[in-house]
Amino acid sequence: MIPDYKNILVINTMHIGDLMLVTPALRTLRANYPKAHIALLTDKPLADLVRCNENIDECILIDKHGRDKGILALIRFIRQIRKRHFDLVINYHRNERASAIASFSGGKNIVGYAQPVFHRFFDHWMPNLAMADTPKDKVMHQTLCHLKVLQEAAGCTKLDDRGLEMWLPPEEEKKASDLWQKEFAEDDRVIAFNIGASWMTKRWIDAYFAECADHFIQEGYHIAFLGGPTDVAIVKACIEKMKEKDSPKVHVFTGKVSLTVLAGLLRRCCLFLTTDSGPMHVGVAMNVPIVTMFGASPVPTFYPYDGKDIVIKTPESCHPCGIHDCPKKGEDHMACMKHIPVDVVMKYSEELLARYGGKSARELPRERGNHQCRIIAL
Repeated sequence: MIPDYKNILVINTMHIGDLMLVTPALRTLRANYPKAHIALLTDKPLADLVRCNENIDECILIDKHGRDKGILALIRFIRQIRKRHFDLVINYHRNERASAIASFSGGKNIVGYAQPVFHRFFDHWMPNLAMADTPKDKVMHQTLCHLKVLQEAAGCTKLDDRGLEMWLPPEEEKKASDLWQKEFAEDDRVIAFNIGASWMTKRWIDAYFAECADHFIQEGYHIAFLGGPTDVAIVKACIEKMKEKDSPKVHVFTGKVSLTVLAGLLRRCCLFLTTDSGPMHVGVAMNVPIVTMFGASPVPTFYPYDGKDIVIKTPESCHPCGIHDCPKKGEDHMACMKHIPVDVVMKYSEELLARYGGKSARELPRERGNHQCRIIAL
């Protein structure tokens, strides 16, 4: 018998990319429970990424680094959740905070991922098969893991997976439009660069990005450097390595725009050259063709979830290490990224530009149903 859930809580309190990877699950929940109230619990700084999502009714925000920081604050937060009387609670992150919120939420049916000890409070605990400790023969992309939870533990009988999705708040879309018109002419072809990442081992070499930027500028493209405040210094260093650093075709938005304005800019680009990062997954949601370089990251679990995109995977035997800072010394330091050469990245970038005619992402049709990207193993 299919359950009749009326009040559903989905928990994902982590990073930009993690939140984007939950969006197919939100659509599937809405398809299966069209009359339910669906609330998404997420981190306060990420609210704009999902507050206009058409498949949820409410965003509940936790201020992890502010008023909700610490054990006592977390207990107060959980008490507020308990007052909501959710009949289905789905936890999509297995860290201690999310596990505790789900475990003590008072939900009638608690399902999903959890840390050891906490999972005994779950009605249906499932392992996250996208994690590094998963046996190779059971590994799944994170989005597919989320959908598996809905099928096996939340009564969902039909999947509605249209890929990653993001709706921009109207005021943020206007900011992106105004900024674009200020920076670019109508017929400019723009390639976005995101060179930062949360781990050092996810960052392709700055000088390699600079060489790619020089090539594209010489071919007539404009370059838009994206990223957040923590990326300002590395973008500046990268541009200093460019032969074309003084070109009017170099545009720097790093640290100057919100995540949602960044998304609005990506919709207007014809290619996105990026590290494995949150903005990569935003780019997928914005439908821009992507070339990305994977060193420390496990490809099968976090590749860009779109059939038109390309992952170039390092040839190093230590891939995927999952280590934030490379422990190797000398020439072997960051070998995973050093050994993804510029000419290979340019080859596949040019291939995507030719295939899609240099059109902006918003001009391209979505390739529904094809979410497996192309993986180039060197």
